Amino acid sequence: MENKIWNPADLLQLSGGYWSACALHASVKLDVFTQLGEGSMAAEELAGRINSDARGLAMLLNSLVALELLEKEHDSYRATPFAREFLSKSSSQYLGHIILHHHHLMESWAHLDQAVRSGGPVRQRVSHEAGEEERESFEMGMFNLAMQLAPKIVPAIDLSGRKRLLDMGGGPGTYAIHFCLHNPELTAVIYDLPSTRPFAERTISQFGLSDRIAFESGDFIKEGIKGTFDVAWLSHILHGEGPEGCAILLEKAISALEPGGMILIQEFILNDAKDGPIFPALFSMNMLLGTPHGQAYGENEIVTMLKAAGARDIRRLPVDLPNGSGIIAGIAGKN
Repeated sequence: MENKIWNPADLLQLSGGYWSACALHASVKLDVFTQLGEGSMAAEELAGRINSDARGLAMLLNSLVALELLEKEHDSYRATPFAREFLSKSSSQYLGHIILHHHHLMESWAHLDQAVRSGGPVRQRVSHEAGEEERESFEMGMFNLAMQLAPKIVPAIDLSGRKRLLDMGGGPGTYAIHFCLHNPELTAVIYDLPSTRPFAERTISQFGLSDRIAFESGDFIKEGIKGTFDVAWLSHILHGEGPEGCAILLEKAISALEPGGMILIQEFILNDAKDGPIFPALFSMNMLLGTPHGQAYGENEIVTMLKAAGARDIRRLPVDLPNGSGIIAGIAGKN
């Protein structure tokens, strides 16, 4: 990979990049795109609808025009087709929940230097201790992202002949839902914290799969896993734990599999030098900010942990995913 040729303008753009992020976050919090809908509106009219100051809102709207998320004609603003698809609550492709999750993380990122000095977190763990609003944006944000990726991932994984899937830390159950939709003979259990149950049961019901997908409450570090399965899916679970925690949950997952069962790990995967790709490298710091021991892992580290937990025939699946994400598969039991 060629080294980037930097100049001062690039450096200052990187330093001030959060300005654009904050404009996006504010527009989602104020529900600008949903209120605009398919039409156009002047700042004064929109300000009345969202209970905002017209002058301040006009500044925000003009910045969104500059970011090419809105279009402006005279004094009226209209959402671009892209913004209507992904930033309006009326769209099934809405990504506002994950954007709000990013907004809730920003305060801790401002204290990254403190986390680096101490080696420990500076915020509560979102999946365990956050307030209801933060928890909802996290859970539904994960649902948003998985709804984008699952239709691409699930058809690329052959589960023919497999009957029972464990979705470990499955949150709202998006992957369990898509695996079951794609594999009519498959049933699934989502195993996650009790606070996740309402989100999971709501989404399972929306897809009409309450008879095939169950939710089991528990902490997969502290408690055992009930039942046996022939496939286990762990999507973005390892990065929340240190190596010791990963060893525990992988051993439990593989122990819950029948001999010949398949384990599937989806993670943001670093290269083995841990200095790229850029998103897993930055994401590892997000784990520093929010967990006692979490981090992103390199491919060889994940393979080594799977082998130690009792998996064989380990391989990375040829699925092209964004942000350095990848899927590593293995088989439970000896050859």
